[in-house]
Amino acid sequence: MAKPDPNRILRLLPIAVGILGGSLLFTNRILTPDLTNSQSRSDVMGVILSAILILTGLLWQQIQPRTPDSVELVGEEGFELDPNLPDSVKTELAWASHILLTNTVTRSLIVYYRGKVLLRRGILSPNKEVKPGAILQRVLDKQKPIYLVALNVYPGKIEFDYLPENTQGVICQPIGKEGVLILGANAPRSYTKQDENWVSAIAEKLDNSLSQL
Repeated sequence: MAKPDPNRILRLLPIAVGILGGSLLFTNRILTPDLTNSQSRSDVMGVILSAILILTGLLWQQIQPRTPDSVELVGEEGFELDPNLPDSVKTELAWASHILLTNTVTRSLIVYYRGKVLLRRGILSPNKEVKPGAILQRVLDKQKPIYLVALNVYPGKIEFDYLPENTQGVICQPIGKEGVLILGANAPRSYTKQDENWVSAIAEKLDNSLSQL
């Protein structure tokens, strides 16, 4: 279910104030049979200010960015680690996944390395197996990240059946030459450039540890 935009009332406020002010001026003009010159000038200024407020509100509707609509991802929350990993690597994977889940819009996370799923955390899909499709394979081959800003519009979304079915956005970040960090978000177009840089830095840190296995 989409969450309401918390800034919607702020964007509508200038329009509401402008309409209210204009209505009060109009009512005052009707109820006052004889207006002095100073009152007429005040009414003109009031009408101009009301019009400016309404125009400002309309411009805000177009210019001010809206918070992307988010959804509740379908699945159970969980934390799964490959039991065969060294304790030091488990600790690092736990730390990295916690950072991403608490400091970005990521709600589901998978570490896929050397053909195995080393970690799943967040909202989990019933499907535990990662079979690289065209998109994931391209990341593995090119070692370049791919950010699918609105997963629903991509025909290739079917390959991400190991993420919650209503995942809204996906980042596939290479971990060196042998793995991929797969992040699922609950809102489209929600990762910022700063988030992408943060994800890249964490993937490089993970590669430094995982490459020594």
